[in-house]
Amino acid sequence: MSRKRLTALAAGAIAALAAITLPALPQAAAQSRTPTAQQPAGQRMFVYRITTRTPQDAQRLLAGGFDVLEHRQGADLLVLGDGDTQLRLRLAGFRPSVQQALPARSPAQPLAAAAPGDTYDGGYHTVNSQYAHLDQVASQHADLATVVTYGQSWRKQTGQPNGYDLKAICITRMTQGDCRRDPNSAKPRFFLMSQIHARELSTGEISWRWIDYLTGNYGTDQEVTALLDSTELWVVPIANPDGVDIVQQGGDNPNPQRKNADDSNGSSCDAGGQLGVDLNRNTASHWGSSGTSGDPCSEVYLGPQVDSEAENTALEGLFRELYPAVRGSADSDPAPVDTRGLMITMHSDAGMVIFPWAHDHTVHTGNDAALRSMAGRLGSITGYQSGQAGEILYDAAGGTDDWVYDKLGTAAFTIEVGDSDNRGCDGFMPPYACQDDYFWPKMKPALLYAAAHAAAPYRTTG
Repeated sequence: MSRKRLTALAAGAIAALAAITLPALPQAAAQSRTPTAQQPAGQRMFVYRITTRTPQDAQRLLAGGFDVLEHRQGADLLVLGDGDTQLRLRLAGFRPSVQQALPARSPAQPLAAAAPGDTYDGGYHTVNSQYAHLDQVASQHADLATVVTYGQSWRKQTGQPNGYDLKAICITRMTQGDCRRDPNSAKPRFFLMSQIHARELSTGEISWRWIDYLTGNYGTDQEVTALLDSTELWVVPIANPDGVDIVQQGGDNPNPQRKNADDSNGSSCDAGGQLGVDLNRNTASHWGSSGTSGDPCSEVYLGPQVDSEAENTALEGLFRELYPAVRGSADSDPAPVDTRGLMITMHSDAGMVIFPWAHDHTVHTGNDAALRSMAGRLGSITGYQSGQAGEILYDAAGGTDDWVYDKLGTAAFTIEVGDSDNRGCDGFMPPYACQDDYFWPKMKPALLYAAAHAAAPYRTTG
């Protein structure tokens, strides 16, 4: 049943539910920066806590179009929504309690333009600012970096306003043949990507700092110098630029867009939904199974068909040009132990290190021991949990890390950047000060460890 029909059927019950007294909330919760579903100015939003009893409960929530946060509290899941969401959850058979009441958003002050150097919400970098940064780094460090345009966003490909190229940067001590889009590379490759979910702002900022750290410390830091001498380090700082453009147009009240801007599969959504396709549910790895929804307004809408989205097909094309396909097609087929290359896609804000398979936690890859060992080490460095998605969060098919391992055999991980230390840096849009004071010091050693093991990830034992 559609969201609008549920709301219409239950119109008489909304007033009664609205009269329910919400639990008292601490002052810190009232000041939370956690983003909401598409929230009109002045409308209160809530984080609802849902106690799950079986793994199927998480799948029911996702398939029902609820905005399930990438975060767990024991056996409980968290859902973002407005007052009507509480009713919808009850009608779906759940018993939600209010975890946080979020402040009503004041009217956004949109950016007049997103020019190079622009920031929003305290310092977060716009798409054009990120891209200008790539060009600046390549200009200042021509012996270390080159910018690659690997495709176009949905808006640009279809002639819509505010469309973008899709850009990556390759960083290494340049020798002949380096950074060519050829899977038979002389050096192993480490690939870092961020903001495939547009509203997960910390991930793009970590990529920015990673680029500067590598290029700024070559020749003076022994570890960085050895890494750039031996390895190609690829970075896609914004995998979903159309989505980030929607986020940044909110200015100091960023729009909480998760998906891309492709609205060709539906023309409108109510306050609890959002147009676009979830790029992390759209890939050709077990597309359409767990953790997805066919509702175009759902946050986990998988798209009209497998690999339907321009951002994904371009990214997958780049991966195929950088890594050879070395694995069989069965879930249990291992990649050879001498396979080179490693990919990390960053999300937020669960505080987890996840590895394939994400589509079904009861099925293990042929390289499970090595992937589990490296994820455990990354978890030890960051203070995060590690495991397959369904072991520590919920199953979800069609994601980037599953695709990279599935189709190529390349070691692949998701790092859910989160506040594991209760530093007040939780949520998709934490205070900008958290980036330098908390997230970057936490992530830098993890990225260095992962990049250093790109030459032989399946031989890593500690």
